[in-house]
Amino acid sequence: MTRIQFIRRPEFARVWAASIDSSLKLPLIADMCRANTLAAVKRAGSGHLGSSFSAMDIVTWLYYRELNTARVGIGHPDRDIYFSSKGHDVPGLYSVLYSLGLLEESRFMKLRRHGGVDGHPDVGVPGIEANSGSLGMGTSKAKGMVWAKRFLGRKGRVVVMLGDGELQEGQNYEAFQTAAHQQIPVTVVIDHNKLQSDKPLDEIITLGDLEAKLRAFGWKVVRTQGHDFSAIEHAFRSIESEPGPRAIIADTIKGRGVSFMEHPEALRANAGKYRWHAGAPDDASFIAAYAELRQRLDARLSEVSLDPIHSHEAMEDGTFVANVPGDVALGEDGVAPPRLGAAAEYVAQAFGDALVDLAATVPPLVVLDGDLAVDCRVRKFEELFPTRFIENGISEQDMVSMAGGLARQGLIPVVNSFASFLASRANEQIYNNATERSKVIYACHYAGLIPAGPGKSHQSIRDVSLLAALPNMVVVQPVNSVETRAAVEWAVREASDNVAMRLVIGPSPRVITLPAGYQLRVGTGCVLHPGHDAVLFAYGPVMIHEALTAAEKLAAQGFSLKVVNLPWLNRTDANWLGEVISGIENLFVLEDHAPVGALGDQLLRTLTVSGHGRRHRVQVFGVEGFPVCGNPAEALRAHQLDGASLAERIVHQARTS
Repeated sequence: MTRIQFIRRPEFARVWAASIDSSLKLPLIADMCRANTLAAVKRAGSGHLGSSFSAMDIVTWLYYRELNTARVGIGHPDRDIYFSSKGHDVPGLYSVLYSLGLLEESRFMKLRRHGGVDGHPDVGVPGIEANSGSLGMGTSKAKGMVWAKRFLGRKGRVVVMLGDGELQEGQNYEAFQTAAHQQIPVTVVIDHNKLQSDKPLDEIITLGDLEAKLRAFGWKVVRTQGHDFSAIEHAFRSIESEPGPRAIIADTIKGRGVSFMEHPEALRANAGKYRWHAGAPDDASFIAAYAELRQRLDARLSEVSLDPIHSHEAMEDGTFVANVPGDVALGEDGVAPPRLGAAAEYVAQAFGDALVDLAATVPPLVVLDGDLAVDCRVRKFEELFPTRFIENGISEQDMVSMAGGLARQGLIPVVNSFASFLASRANEQIYNNATERSKVIYACHYAGLIPAGPGKSHQSIRDVSLLAALPNMVVVQPVNSVETRAAVEWAVREASDNVAMRLVIGPSPRVITLPAGYQLRVGTGCVLHPGHDAVLFAYGPVMIHEALTAAEKLAAQGFSLKVVNLPWLNRTDANWLGEVISGIENLFVLEDHAPVGALGDQLLRTLTVSGHGRRHRVQVFGVEGFPVCGNPAEALRAHQLDGASLAERIVHQARTS
């Protein structure tokens, strides 16, 4: 594994205490934070570098010069408050908080790890003022904080950063108009890097004249260069006396600080697509990026007669090994965190491929996307059928209602977004569409607990409960590529109701082989592991893997567990169910969801209505409470949903019943 080096807190203190002008210190501090952000994301295996780097100079200015937060303390009622509404730039914020001693080293070193810091902001982390990551909420929350400070007689400003792509969310404009009407002196900084996940903003949904829009709402607006510290200072001074809401539009470069990650160069090098929005860089790119940052830092330090940066190699146990100043050579070590095994299979890819295959013979099929075409694996459809692909940007409510209009005209719309955003943010629009009794297919990507690194804003464990109660909505989650293709074919060609298809975004932990002759049929599933002591129902590649692991472990103990794949989360064939559970008293349900509102409740209801319930005991295992952040193995273990924990829980329950 690649050796990963961090710049520890004393080095930041040394540079900041140096007898040089602050105009020279601030760029040094910002690049030191960029180096640590790069190292943290590489160590985590995922994260968002491009946006962290575009915002870094502004965040550095805020905490080192503008706000009183570091001076009075993060718990002081009169502190200035800063938070990021877009949220995915939080690795950069963590680096700045760590540099000032506001975030302890032991947590900073564990980005996206259980017991460390979440992949999106969470108030459980010291210095984080608001949970974010679900876009468009920040201005509303910030104006609430300002109002509360005035009401409670507290001092301190409130500054919130928005992403420019985030401005496609409608809640922003509700907040803009109410903040002006209520004359709330909230400060919004817009990180205007002009890039979205992998395409220029203007290719997704253009913002038009942003300054004019904000002024029309009644805001004081200034524009500045977001990588020029003197320009940033001037922008803040020019608005500080405004009685109402104020906005700073900061023109920035996504990936700022690493030449090949800066978006003008990155777009040229990759046929107009941006590579560095999310994910950890490969080893060669990490080495090149880290070396570029370190070499620039050491050159600037030499110019002001300061010693080069001392860095330390981070070990998995939390200890450090000192490196020679200026040494950025990277070799092998063993710092990789434990992870689930991964097969080459992606059910989301099978979904995207199935749509492409259907398009040729189903002319009414159209696909809608919310700036997630790569993650949702619909980019190929976009490229092959551009006239049947609608890019709606980060506007889930608008996208869902537009799909309703398409369906009313006889088309078959397939709506794509992350499950946590699509099912909840647009729930009222989904309900409205359903009442019209036309068919819309909702592809709910990133469903379930895993991946857990991004944190609770992205982990969708409530979507089934939000959708399954609709009388004409069928919720299905396929287990492998074969079942995914069959589910897409059924949803497009055969289903008369609306369909919500939950899809895991990452690689399957193992390739699940379905029984020979298995045919997808509504309300039924299939046995994947025979057994006679208990039955465990599960669905989706992650939880089926854990269920099979539990069965394999229990088999070694002489306990025979039948594992059943049941992809239909709110439809059950009572006769089929009776056959599967016949002669077995103990039934268990493994949810990739909260323990309420999904498959467990559906099976309990079916058992009760059919009369089978008197002869069986049912126990539901699900994600209790809010989902934890961590790598897959950590998160599953924390919720006792990993194979080993399930085996213990099942045998204990069965033998004590």
